Amino acid sequence: MATSVLPLIRKKTQDILRTMSRAKQKGTNAESAVVTYLQQRFPYAQIERRALQGSRDRGDITGLPGIVIEVKVDKYYRINEWLKETEQERINDNARLGILVVKPKGIGSANTNKWWAIVPFEVMVDLMKAND
Repeated sequence: MATSVLPLIRKKTQDILRTMSRAKQKGTNAESAVVTYLQQRFPYAQIERRALQGSRDRGDITGLPGIVIEVKVDKYYRINEWLKETEQERINDNARLGILVVKPKGIGSANTNKWWAIVPFEVMVDLMKAND
């Protein structure tokens, strides 16, 4: 009996890992698209993907001093959760600004400029005042 269950457990584990790999690959692709887009606009900056750092994570993209960028791609928009994560990463990095970049459904890497950049409203007002 126990031996007949093992192949089912192995298959389920492989399915879970395959799903996780696809999600991770989508995230990596999205981060790379944001890096490419920013490198084109800031050619002298050293913009690149940042390695994961666990609970002390400091965002997905580095190279713009004082700015943390967190990139998300998912079929469910968990904006509130992601903004909290972005804020914690901003604090971890001691940055002035944390920006959440979200890849909308149906808009691919060729149109990264149409992806969403999300900040809390108070941050937007501060940016507007700085431009005044």
